Amino acid sequence: MKKLDHLTTEAQNPVSEKIDTLMPLEIVRVINAEDAKIAPAVAKEEANIARAIEIITERLRGGGRLIYIGAGTSGRLGVLDASECPPTFNTDPEMVIGLIAGGDSALRRAAEGAEDFPESGVLDLKKIHLAAKDVVVGIATSGRTPYVIGGLTYARKIGAAAIGFTCNPEADLDDVSDLVIRPVVGPEIVSGSTRMKAGTATKLVLNMLTTGTMIRLGKTYGNWMVDLRATNKKLTERTRRIVKTLTGLDDLATERLLDRCQGELKTALVAHRRNVSPDEARQLLNEAGGQLRGALGES
Repeated sequence: MKKLDHLTTEAQNPVSEKIDTLMPLEIVRVINAEDAKIAPAVAKEEANIARAIEIITERLRGGGRLIYIGAGTSGRLGVLDASECPPTFNTDPEMVIGLIAGGDSALRRAAEGAEDFPESGVLDLKKIHLAAKDVVVGIATSGRTPYVIGGLTYARKIGAAAIGFTCNPEADLDDVSDLVIRPVVGPEIVSGSTRMKAGTATKLVLNMLTTGTMIRLGKTYGNWMVDLRATNKKLTERTRRIVKTLTGLDDLATERLLDRCQGELKTALVAHRRNVSPDEARQLLNEAGGQLRGALGES
């Protein structure tokens, strides 16, 4: 296992050596200047991120699941990204799952010691019945978290795809991953506080993984969120606005169309555009694999 004092994420940042002597505006400027280095670091990993999207899309199309596994900040960000998929893309809650060392209680109260046991990562994956058709993304900005290493090792053992994420140029998870995404963002403003630059890089990449995958699965039409689940007033209003914009109907006609289609956004668009019943619209969508363009007869 790589020693902490050899990790980029644990190194002391010379830019912030005397940050405790600065005024608030100066502190903000130092942090902001360092944060500006994150996007370029992620950009260097574009090819690996794109390959990961291909792998995840293929697995989900085959009935598999995407499982994030991590500890501390990494685990929390994985759980966050997974929890946003059902309301945003109308996915089954079991399609994208986030696991954190120490369980759900670790989301609010640190359980840092829980990350020290590789067998815990294996056990958590067994609890959700990890299968060969699934894909596991192990998030460990240090690249050495035992909980994540154990999980990725088990994933590969049973034939699941194993994707690693780290913010260090060399990492222990290199040896247990089929693909590694590594935006090297450099030392943190507060040494070792990887909730900062490393955490931001993690959020950016996870956004790309799920959003890119959902786009490939037909969850958008252009940049419209057409497969959302209207579970609250804001999302219901967004559904109406999208249907109204894409059909050209007035408010009353839009409301009637959505009522007829039980609030299903894509069904409403196909029913209107193809002049068919809701059931026929659903059949067209099914034949097109959920792709709205295909159901609408577009290329």
